[in-house]
Amino acid sequence: MMCGITGTPGTGKSAVGEELMRRGHTVVRLTDTIGPYVTGTDEERDARIVDVDRWSAEFVRVDGFVEGHLAQYLPCDRIVVLRCRPDVLQVRLAKRKYLKEKVRENAEAEALDVCLIETVEEFEPSQILELDTTERTTASCADAIEGFVRGDVPPCHGFTDWSAFIGVPQ
Repeated sequence: MMCGITGTPGTGKSAVGEELMRRGHTVVRLTDTIGPYVTGTDEERDARIVDVDRWSAEFVRVDGFVEGHLAQYLPCDRIVVLRCRPDVLQVRLAKRKYLKEKVRENAEAEALDVCLIETVEEFEPSQILELDTTERTTASCADAIEGFVRGDVPPCHGFTDWSAFIGVPQ
């Protein structure tokens, strides 16, 4: 079974992926797989442009987890969308030395549910788990994800509403 872990940058994907690896699971970091599919750079947004269709079509399935903010474009059996309250996300990204505009862009994307909406457009509700990482430990997030893959944690999404953070000064 291939389970995707997606979310806005700063929601905890890498940390959760590391915890799952530590527990013995196979975890593929999607940033390590997109190199040949990068077609350019968006200088204004400080982002790489990826041929997502070609990448997804050529991606070799794994029995384990695929972690990255493009996981919702892969043919996963299940998918987890990590979420984080936008004000907390801003602090996390600032600590990583993200440019102020990039912090704003990602916090806004999180408030607008961008990764969740992209996921809902690609997957059935029975395949999706939305997980708020704002006040959870990495270990508890990994526990929930393992439970979801086993079928012990039911699919659930659409409960997070951070629309109050839209347009709030940074």
